[in-house]
Amino acid sequence: ADYLDNGNNKMAIQQADKLLKKHKDLHCAKVLKAIGLQRTGKQDEAYALAQEVAALEPTDDNSLQALTILYREMHRPELVTKLYEAAVKKVPNSEEYHSHLFMAYARVGEYKKMQQAGMALYKIVPKNPYYFWSVMSLIMQSISAQDENLSKTMFLPLAERMVEKMVKEDKIEAEAEVELYYMILERLEKYKEALDVVRGKLGEKLTSELQSRENKCMAMYKKLQRWPECNALARRLLLKNSDDWQFYITYFDSVFQLIDESWTPPAGEEHSLEGEVHCSIEQAVSFIEERITEESKSSRPLRGPYLAKLELIRRLRLRGCNDEYKLGDPEELMFQYFKKFGDKPCCFTDLKVFVDLLPPSQYTKFIRQLLDVIPLAAAAENEVALPGDIKALQQHLCVVQLSRLLGIYHAMEKKQKLAVVRELMLRYRHGLEFGKSCLKTELQFSDYYCLLAVHLLLDLWLEGEEAAVWQCLTLLEEGLSHSPSNAQFKLLLIRIYCRLGAFEPVSELYSSLDAKHIQHDTIGYLLTRYAGSLGHYAAASQSCNFALRFFHSNQKDTSEYIIQAYKYGAFEKIPEFIAFRNRLNSSLHFAQVRTERMLLDLLLEANISTSLEESIKSMSLSPEEDDIPWKDLRDNRDLTVLFSWDPKDRDISEEHRRLSLEEETLWLRIRSLTLRLVSGLPTLGHTIQPKNSEKTAENGVSSKIDTIRALLQQLEAAVDSGKKFLEQKIQYPVLGPPPTRMAGFFSNGSCQCQTSLFYLVSDIYELDTNGLEDSAEIQERIGNSFKSLVERLTDLFNKCKGDLIEVRDGTLKTHPNLLENLVFFVETISIALWVSSYCDSVLRPFKSNLQKKKKKKKESSVAMPPVFTHFLDYVTELQTLTSNVIDHIKGLEIILTALKLEELSLKDTLLLQEEKKFTKTVQGKVQSSYHHSVQEIGELLKKKLDTIKKLKI
Repeated sequence: ADYLDNGNNKMAIQQADKLLKKHKDLHCAKVLKAIGLQRTGKQDEAYALAQEVAALEPTDDNSLQALTILYREMHRPELVTKLYEAAVKKVPNSEEYHSHLFMAYARVGEYKKMQQAGMALYKIVPKNPYYFWSVMSLIMQSISAQDENLSKTMFLPLAERMVEKMVKEDKIEAEAEVELYYMILERLEKYKEALDVVRGKLGEKLTSELQSRENKCMAMYKKLQRWPECNALARRLLLKNSDDWQFYITYFDSVFQLIDESWTPPAGEEHSLEGEVHCSIEQAVSFIEERITEESKSSRPLRGPYLAKLELIRRLRLRGCNDEYKLGDPEELMFQYFKKFGDKPCCFTDLKVFVDLLPPSQYTKFIRQLLDVIPLAAAAENEVALPGDIKALQQHLCVVQLSRLLGIYHAMEKKQKLAVVRELMLRYRHGLEFGKSCLKTELQFSDYYCLLAVHLLLDLWLEGEEAAVWQCLTLLEEGLSHSPSNAQFKLLLIRIYCRLGAFEPVSELYSSLDAKHIQHDTIGYLLTRYAGSLGHYAAASQSCNFALRFFHSNQKDTSEYIIQAYKYGAFEKIPEFIAFRNRLNSSLHFAQVRTERMLLDLLLEANISTSLEESIKSMSLSPEEDDIPWKDLRDNRDLTVLFSWDPKDRDISEEHRRLSLEEETLWLRIRSLTLRLVSGLPTLGHTIQPKNSEKTAENGVSSKIDTIRALLQQLEAAVDSGKKFLEQKIQYPVLGPPPTRMAGFFSNGSCQCQTSLFYLVSDIYELDTNGLEDSAEIQERIGNSFKSLVERLTDLFNKCKGDLIEVRDGTLKTHPNLLENLVFFVETISIALWVSSYCDSVLRPFKSNLQKKKKKKKESSVAMPPVFTHFLDYVTELQTLTSNVIDHIKGLEIILTALKLEELSLKDTLLLQEEKKFTKTVQGKVQSSYHHSVQEIGELLKKKLDTIKKLKI
């Protein structure tokens, strides 16, 4: 066991063998040996050994635990249940084995059996937790039930009765049990009963979370629409803590609900269960004013009351009745707020919510007013006035962010924008003085200046200013050198390098972000969207693996969390874990990465190191199976991970999100159908059955071609939808979702090539079943397909021609679309090869039959059917074309190596000496990345060329 713990599996196997020589029946040693075998990759031997021991139904702890470990490593949790079922039969009174059995069921989600196991446990050892395990398992059955009705009429009422029994017998001990009761009543929509539980004696046990009891009461009052109670409770909680924002919202919601219902307090009795109720605007106004007065006396400044006042103004404006309440002018209130809290980083986000209360004509005046109160000092007359301490710097930063948000920078001319960029960078570098003592992991106080300067440059780049993008990268790299853990710098660098088609620096940046757990799903798209499409195949495989590892381990991890939740009675967390697991299983990103990963593997492996058939088998792919949950696909991407200070009309909108999801789904459909069509090729393998016999239909080959034809129709439909979608010419914001590769796929002609290749498969299959006689028409059709394919591939190659980097008037212009086109070319050529080798497998037997005939007849006049010539011409042309592309790529490599970017006269007056070195770094990174892409694409094409040369029938 020690050897296994230290990872020395071979020694563990040897030691186990020694023990087994002396003691044949030492079960535990056998299992430990099996673990060693499993870990050295000998799965089958390990499984056989384990089954030997399991068949004896062991009841000793060591064997059971060792087998549990082994089965878990084999990802076979269902075998653990069998193990403990047997153990419990033999030792029916063991609390330990029963609870292991319960947890084993929990791992595989056998809720009904969990319910029984929980009760069995409770009978042996009447401990409350066991009883409630059983109750929780009923709730789980209700959650997983497909039939909503069943869950409301059977599982939940049963769970309710079980808890009521314990309540009546006064056996409720722990908070978790009360939580469970509340959860059942809430799911049964018995809100009043749930409220009584929380407000009653049982509610006193709800103590672990702050205000747990009040929050649950509030939730029920809202469900029951008991606005007086909502209002009174919110009011009471605000008196205790006047900084709790959620209660201000509830307070306002309920006041206006009561006004709309013209509710009046009952005469001479309590207003409500929770005490006094406010039901008029006057009361709300004076309540907020009192909070502000209270705040001014408190030792610690609170933001809540001031923001509540702005919130109230907003709501009164919406109702068109603001003026009569004299709450003050939003502009003045925001100015006062800035004076009080302007040096706090949260000041900007607080005010951002309320800027729409300002009239646009006042924006510039408002900003000037704020600037006037910041203590800034200039060294000389014409110089920029700078802050003397961090407080003044924070205040100034807040104003700059507000200027961007109000669109003041967007309205400027190019010249003004560049002047602002200069000023922001000057402020950025000056602000670094305040952060000299910062740790590597801390951000510099002035980082936002740099980010905002980059945003201005991005605006210029989108307006067609080519040099601006290089400056963005330069400033970001400089920023990162001072603030190496600033995630915003890294994310923005990732986006911009990808837009320029340089993937090499991105892998490193992404791994330094150290994405944790769920982030592989929420921000992984930034990496995987570009991974395969820029020709860095090795890095692409790696980045797909990263993502997939997370999704696969999530399956296993979630069942562990659920088990822990049972053990510690955190019942309300269990449905959350289940929802979390479902959310990840139906993640759009998960489906995309799975599909792209398999296409990539086929591209790199099939017919180079293994045959297409073996590759597809090892991925257990089949054309009939579609494992993507189309109906439930969830877009878990975080599309606002990049900070933006853009005004609403330029920012990412709900509409953008909807369109992006639609586009991603359409593209995924095209990709997954392509993958399934490719996986169908080996199933069409040539059958030696006599032609036209009944057998061909039975052995399923003809049904295989039907599958392929059906998939091809689906692909056509998906392509049509894709084209329709692109007609809308959608432009996402530059920091919004990156567009898919769909537009390039259509415009460069890959799509037409790939579809016609799959049509060709159908024709060749027809030739195969009809034979060579009387098939002149099919043969001619195939010949024409070959011709037009070569033309289309040549067109596609023409779209790959041109320089990746060109120097124009002293600036660099990049053409990343040429790289994307090359990558599509390689993929399309690969599909052409797989189709050709199917063609080859059909024509070969025909040819050998003809040659046999020739020998028999001893005459040379047996005419060769035209299809052979067509095929040979086609293969020769493919070979020539591929060689030309390889030569073109060699040419690109030579140019990229020879390109001396540093000699670009960096005559741009904007650049300071220190920026020049970063510009050099950035240009070097892009150049090196292109060089790498071109090399990897070239290497892969050479391997493809070798495969083409083998295609000689």
